[in-house]
Amino acid sequence: MSPPQDQKTLFTPGPTCTSMTVKRAMLRDVFPRTDEFTLITQDIMRRLLDVAGANPKEWNTILLQGTGTYGLEAVIHTTSPKTKDARVLILMNGFYANRLVDICEIAGIAHDVLNFGEAKPYDLTKIEKYLSDHKYTLVVGVHCETSNGILNPLEAVAELVRSKQPSAAVLVDAMSSFSAIPLSFDKIDFLVATPNKVVQGVPGFAFVLARTKRLQEYKGNARTLCLDLVKQNEDLQAYGQFRFTPPSHVLLAAQQALKEYEAEGNPSIRCKRYQSNATTLWAGARRLGLKTLLPQEQLSPIVTSYLYPKHAKFQLEEFCRRLEVKGFILFPGKLTNVDSFRIGCLGDIHPTDVEKLLKAIEEVLKDMGVPIPVP
Repeated sequence: MSPPQDQKTLFTPGPTCTSMTVKRAMLRDVFPRTDEFTLITQDIMRRLLDVAGANPKEWNTILLQGTGTYGLEAVIHTTSPKTKDARVLILMNGFYANRLVDICEIAGIAHDVLNFGEAKPYDLTKIEKYLSDHKYTLVVGVHCETSNGILNPLEAVAELVRSKQPSAAVLVDAMSSFSAIPLSFDKIDFLVATPNKVVQGVPGFAFVLARTKRLQEYKGNARTLCLDLVKQNEDLQAYGQFRFTPPSHVLLAAQQALKEYEAEGNPSIRCKRYQSNATTLWAGARRLGLKTLLPQEQLSPIVTSYLYPKHAKFQLEEFCRRLEVKGFILFPGKLTNVDSFRIGCLGDIHPTDVEKLLKAIEEVLKDMGVPIPVP
C-alpha cells in the first residue's frame, strides 16, 4: 500500500502526518460492542497511562468522543460544583486559553483570568498572589501553548496550588506536549490530550488522565449528559465500553500509533526526533532571514511561530497556497495579535522533510518577489 499521490506533508501543530501502518489499521470495520473491541479500548487506556508514566493504581484513562476541547470542557464541567462556590483560575498567555474562558462563560461557571500577555511565560509570583487572595475549585493552564509554541512551567504551578490551595484541582492542557515533553504527575489531577498530535494517530477522540481519588469527588457535578466524566469513567472501568457510539476506526488507528510509539522508545526518544526537526528548521529559517516570535531560549521543539517578512509582497494566504502546491501544508492563518505564522515539527516527519520544506519556502518567497534573506 503506497501513499496517495495527493498526500501532502503536514507541518501543522495537529493533526499531524501519520505512518502508513496507522492509516492501514483503519481499513477494517469493527462493531464496538464485541469482546474484541472491548479489549482494544482497554489496551489503549492502559498504553496511555504507560506513556504518561502514571501509576494505574492512582490514575484512570477516560476516553471521550470529540476533539481535545471536548475533553477540557468535560473536566471543567465535572470539577465545578453547581453552586456559587465553583470558581476556576485560567492561566493565559496565548490563543488556546481563550477557549477555556469560553467554556466557563457559556456554562455560567465563575472564573478569573490571569493574563500574562501574548507569548510571555507564566509569572509564578503573580500566580502565588492570586492563590493567596482568592479561593478556587480548579486551576488550569496550557503546557505547550500551541498558538505561539511557548512551554509553560505547569509543574511549578501545580506545586504552588498544592501548597496554597490543596482542595483545588489542577488541570493541564497537554494537547501538543503529551508523550513528547515529560511532565510530573505528582501534583496535577487532570490532563487532557488527543491522539492526533505527538501520539501520531488521527483525530476523533480526546483522552483525560484523571487522578482516581479526585475524580470520585465530583459525582453529580456534570452539566451535560455526554460530558459527564464520572459516568464515562464508570462504564469504561466496569465494561471497557463507551456509553455512546465510539469512533471505532479512530481507536484502531490510535492503538497502532501507540504500538509504534512504544517501538520508537520512551518520550525522550520521540522528543529528540522533534528536537532534531526543530533544530533543522531554526537553522534553515535563520539562513532565510526569518525571525521567531519568541526568543531562542523560549522555543519548544513542538511548534515555532515566525514573524511575517517585512515586505509588501508577502501575503500569508498566498504563501501557504504556494507551499501547498509544492506538497507542504502550513496553518493558513495567524492566532496571535502579532503577524506570525506557525510551523509544526511533530508527527511522522524527520529532518530530511524539514530540509525539503525549507527549500520550498525559499522558492516560494523568491517567486512572490520577497528577497532572500527576507527583510
